[in-house]
Amino acid sequence: MSQFSPLETSAAATFGPDFRHVTHWVFDLDNTLYRADNGIFARIDARMTQFVSQHLKLERDAARSLQKSLYRDHGTTLNGLIKLHGIDPEPYLDYVHDIDLSDLHADPALGFAIERLPGRRYIFTNGCARHAARILERLGLTHLFSEVWDIRTIGFAPKPEPQAYARILAHGGFAPGASAMFEDIARNLAEPHRLGMTTVWLNTGAVWDRQGPEFPVASASHIDHETKDLTSFLNRIRI
Repeated sequence: MSQFSPLETSAAATFGPDFRHVTHWVFDLDNTLYRADNGIFARIDARMTQFVSQHLKLERDAARSLQKSLYRDHGTTLNGLIKLHGIDPEPYLDYVHDIDLSDLHADPALGFAIERLPGRRYIFTNGCARHAARILERLGLTHLFSEVWDIRTIGFAPKPEPQAYARILAHGGFAPGASAMFEDIARNLAEPHRLGMTTVWLNTGAVWDRQGPEFPVASASHIDHETKDLTSFLNRIRI
């Protein structure tokens, strides 16, 4: 099913970015499949701070500072808490993703755009599978994805660590050159680009892309395509 006219479809097939080599489509979840300014990830971020405060018995400001330090040094707050404080990840994942999603609604336009992509589609998130399932259900996209690769899939070693991408490629069983990755955090595209994946940066302008690890340093050379609107971009590509 398509919401676009034959003329629009023909134009995309002729002039759009060339993705005819792609048979495996890898999508980040948070701030990629929904708008980065809708407040969902801000709620998760606030609960990360609350967890650090309660678990380590810190005042909020100290917990916030530590949380951001852990994120910067270890890729995720969780990874830092595991490495430095030996926490059980499951209570953390349950707590930080226990947020209200009632204001997140189905996105049929994005659904149509993803449905037209040939081959297999995946979610690859530093979050947890339950959170991904809730998001996909709210967006009406659950049926479009073959698998969800979460922080457990990658052994709690998060994007942008190279072993995270090696693990998902092993799970998917596909060649990097036949895949594309869509991501809102530019540094998370450095390793996929090195591996030979086609990379697409969703430039949201959100603060999240300016936080986190200092390495790898994202550059234009790591980004094959850039867009501010995922739905529009997917409808323009040649497949």
